[in-house]
Amino acid sequence: MVTKLTLSAEDDVIKEAKRLAEEQNTSVSAMFARIIRGMARRRKSTAGLSPITREVAGIARLPRGKTPRDVLTDALMDKHGLKR
Repeated sequence: MVTKLTLSAEDDVIKEAKRLAEEQNTSVSAMFARIIRGMARRRKSTAGLSPITREVAGIARLPRGKTPRDVLTDALMDKHGLKR
């Protein structure tokens, strides 16, 4: 179900949103939906991580099949010379 939502923003933000949407050949509404869904996915994928790890999550691409926790665990084990 699609429901209309009215947002308020400064003029320059609205102009930029429209420009970005046009560049991507989409609507501001569709772009907004993608942003919200992406933020929700990121929140779910970083649940249970420390605040610092959560803050930097998404800066680099993870190896296929690895979670942020796996990468952190591997790095700490390497740092301290431990084996799995």
